[in-house]
Amino acid sequence: MIFPVTVNGTPSALMQNVVAGKQKWFVAEEVPVAFVFNQRNYSIMMATPDNLVDFGLGFSLSEEVIKHPHEVKSLEILHTEKGIDLKFKICMEAIEKLDIKQRKRNLIGSASCGLCGLESSDSLFRALPSVGKEKMKIDTTNAEKATSTLHENQILNSKTHSVHAAAWVNSSGEIKIIREDVGRHNALDKLLGAMALKSIDTSNGYVLMSSRCSYEIVEKSAKRGIKAIVSISGPTAFALRKANEANITLYSLDKNRVIEIKL
Repeated sequence: MIFPVTVNGTPSALMQNVVAGKQKWFVAEEVPVAFVFNQRNYSIMMATPDNLVDFGLGFSLSEEVIKHPHEVKSLEILHTEKGIDLKFKICMEAIEKLDIKQRKRNLIGSASCGLCGLESSDSLFRALPSVGKEKMKIDTTNAEKATSTLHENQILNSKTHSVHAAAWVNSSGEIKIIREDVGRHNALDKLLGAMALKSIDTSNGYVLMSSRCSYEIVEKSAKRGIKAIVSISGPTAFALRKANEANITLYSLDKNRVIEIKL
């Protein structure tokens, strides 16, 4: 681990037994997870309460609160009856930049568009960083191998049938890391956090999503240098335009075939 982590309180269960007709089912838990940086409240996300270090780090990187895991000095995970607090201590340079960002949000006030805490709709149209000069082409046959084995790698979903997955797949079509969550963007943040902790080279693989590819998926991927995304469902038109902007290649599943999606 790059930074020290302490855990206090009793961890939440990941799922709960329920009765569905005459059958017994499991349903996934969804709890509020608060992000706190140097005692500053930043955001609350509803999420599956597992892989919290990965989630905290991935979210912090996606939100650009930090640029690198080494900017995190420590993390306390506090489990309470009402949810989970992820209490980060980050370096002074990062917290100073965060303070400026938060003051800007406060000044805008009523101009907020209400989309995921964005200060205005202009935030949606900011240019994404390019991940490379040329678009990555993946071996679709190997990708089909990965999509066919995704379900069997989803441990939580095999019981609840209600959570998304984000996986890192190498060029040979092997799933190397997988993370699950009730929110597809949370699952991706968990994956990106896990990859950052392992210092994985993003040029030698791609992200596989069990869901559709929304613009948030493209945006988070672009910020971490992901060059290609394969999604089980198709992308939105806006996601496709943002992917073109970042030079990310999008693929989707057509029955059992992985195909590239272009404008």
